[in-house]
Amino acid sequence: SLGSPELLKLFCRAVQAASPVDSHLTPQPSPMPGYDHKIIMAAGTFVQGASSEFSADGPLRPPYTAFLQGGLTYEHCKLALAEVLAALKIQLY
Repeated sequence: SLGSPELLKLFCRAVQAASPVDSHLTPQPSPMPGYDHKIIMAAGTFVQGASSEFSADGPLRPPYTAFLQGGLTYEHCKLALAEVLAALKIQLY
């Protein structure tokens, strides 16, 4: 739980930035069928369109929780989490 919509967006965008595919894209919160709030989703995938390899998402509502799942390799997860920490450090300190 990150406590703010800005930190949730930074978290998901950092995961996307560490993705081998579509790292240049910027995830945006969007309405999704079945949800009451906008959702932001990032996919750190090796194959375009796949989300089960490594992804992060969360609803834009308190407590602004990011859900991180998957990960095919230790190295990719470590790289993505380093990106997340670097992105959040600017906002947390």
